[in-house]
Amino acid sequence: MPAKRELSMRQLRHLLRLHHDGVSAREIGRRLGVARSTIQDNLKRAAAAGLKWPLADDVTEEALELQLFGRAAIATGRRRRVEPDWAALARELKRPGVTMMILWEEYREVQPEGYGYSRFCDLLRGFERRLTPVMRQHHVAGEKVFVDYSGKRIGIVDPMTGEICEAEIFVGVLGASNLTYAEATWTQKLPDWTGAHVRMFRFFGGAPKLLVPDNLKSGVNKASFYDPEINRTYGAMAAHYSVGVLPARPGKPRDKAKVEAGVRFAQTYILGRLRRLTFFSLAECNQAIALVMQRMNDRPMRNLA
Repeated sequence: MPAKRELSMRQLRHLLRLHHDGVSAREIGRRLGVARSTIQDNLKRAAAAGLKWPLADDVTEEALELQLFGRAAIATGRRRRVEPDWAALARELKRPGVTMMILWEEYREVQPEGYGYSRFCDLLRGFERRLTPVMRQHHVAGEKVFVDYSGKRIGIVDPMTGEICEAEIFVGVLGASNLTYAEATWTQKLPDWTGAHVRMFRFFGGAPKLLVPDNLKSGVNKASFYDPEINRTYGAMAAHYSVGVLPARPGKPRDKAKVEAGVRFAQTYILGRLRRLTFFSLAECNQAIALVMQRMNDRPMRNLA
């Protein structure tokens, strides 16, 4: 049975060079970060194989490993054992009465030197996890705006009392371009919620075809997969701008992934870059947010073909 190699080929070459230079096994182990016994074992193997530094130019990594450990090196990314057809096994596993033990036994009948049971199960489960489909959403320009409130607030100081009041951060993200609008409002209540939408439309220079809000009470009275109940005032505002409302489904975070990412990014830009400033009014705070968001939106778009 081939011996187990504990050092990389680069470390083995370094070991032979240091030993040739008269460095002790203890010091070599310290430099390579391994035990002295490991160094001594590899030096014994090198002496038995007749290897001396400097190595000949034609000594490849495969030849070096074969001389020291009695096996050829395995290329990075390749497994040493014969791979079964994982896709076929995943399909078989869905059939009634089929277990991993049955599949493994059938695999070992064909490949007696194949994987052990536990490793076989790990690899099969890993393959099944990679099968989980995630549909990439395609966003048409101007079609959807994803809206939500940030979970974090920004502090505003009352100039009369010195009390710090925390304002909410409203965020809207265009699906195709990622153009982002943000503003601070005192609450998440209906007047602030609808007012933020109006100001967002003014910032975008128009209204989209659809609004995709999270199931905030100011926008959605009753969450439903098939027939959500939209708040009457919010619905009237949407009808005024000829905009449809399509709330994200409860428990489906991928429906609102665009605004979730936008909220996190906006929080970084707003809270991170304004953290040393003190605001004494909501208007003053929103002026600063507008400047920060302009910087954010002026960033070049990436990962687009």
